[in-house]
Amino acid sequence: MSQRFTIDGSSALESHLAATCERVLAGVKSLVPAAKLDGVLLGGGYGRGEGGVLKTAAGDQPYNDLEFYVFVRGYPILAERKFRHPLHKLGENLSPEAGLEVEFKVLTLEKLRRSRPSMFYYDLVAGHRWQLGDDTLLADCVQHRDAAKVPLYEATRLLMNRCSGLLYAAERLVRKNFGEAEADFVGRNLAKAQLAFGDVLLAANGQYHWSCRERHVRLAQLTAVENLPLPDLIRHHAVGVQFKLHPTRSTESRDILSARHSALSELGQKLWLWLESKRLKKNFTSIRDYAFAKTNLCPETSTLRNRLVNFRTFGASGLAYAGYPRERLFRSLTLLLWTQNNFEKVRLELQTDAKDFAELVFAYENIWRRFN
Repeated sequence: MSQRFTIDGSSALESHLAATCERVLAGVKSLVPAAKLDGVLLGGGYGRGEGGVLKTAAGDQPYNDLEFYVFVRGYPILAERKFRHPLHKLGENLSPEAGLEVEFKVLTLEKLRRSRPSMFYYDLVAGHRWQLGDDTLLADCVQHRDAAKVPLYEATRLLMNRCSGLLYAAERLVRKNFGEAEADFVGRNLAKAQLAFGDVLLAANGQYHWSCRERHVRLAQLTAVENLPLPDLIRHHAVGVQFKLHPTRSTESRDILSARHSALSELGQKLWLWLESKRLKKNFTSIRDYAFAKTNLCPETSTLRNRLVNFRTFGASGLAYAGYPRERLFRSLTLLLWTQNNFEKVRLELQTDAKDFAELVFAYENIWRRFN
């Protein structure tokens, strides 16, 4: 892995990030006893040496979150419960001086070693920067080193999350007041979707890679994909890579952002139907066809576990629902983003009495935060 946090950030920015990591490690050591601490790892873009560099009049500034993974010993659930809140407080205290969000996730090496392959674990194991420990700790995590082993439903999960960003952007675009904060939010989520659309296509073909630059090389080498405008996906992906490495704060007007949002949403709809038809081995010809299909949209989950999760989330009424809650998100997202009608269906899926589009988006986001 690169010893840099960014590709071309200034020495001042690199030094600032290194100093922040030192403060983070000192803070973690003050909270987690040495006998309980296996390692501390920086993931995300900065951990992979591809962190964002925001150019400002005051010089290069950080942009992305700093995502730290603290490996502790003990039973995973109990360990996470014990250290989650103190580490969250540490992140809140360090964030202002760092100039970006400092986030922590508590893991155990045992859980990582026995977990099934996922895009999250692949990115973490394949691209990172140790603050405490080294790669010998990951010696038994071979299942997370091969992107071809990432299951297809992980591509759908990525697409759901980035299309959710498009949904939240759509809600902001129709607000009465639209200022700089809204413009920046919309622009940022458009760029994330542009990157993700190409990433989804690669993941669906077993060619995903931890480096966004390498992903773009691989995407450009693909031949035509049936029912998808490959040149458009490649073009958007290039813009997404540029934004990831050199982000900017959008100052575009509502009308310009709305036009960009419409074009990207149309592309996202084509990709969604293509991916879900491929994943579920069923030809979905329209969003309504997909959203109202009797098909189990999360066949990788068990019915018993689904009912228990639904009970914890929605109460007694959830016991009647055999599908995993993310299935509710799939159906609701597609209707809200691409049809903005069939609200009764959305209310039923989300178990809400929300009255209008904005309220439904809010209800959707509440569930999405738990099952994204």
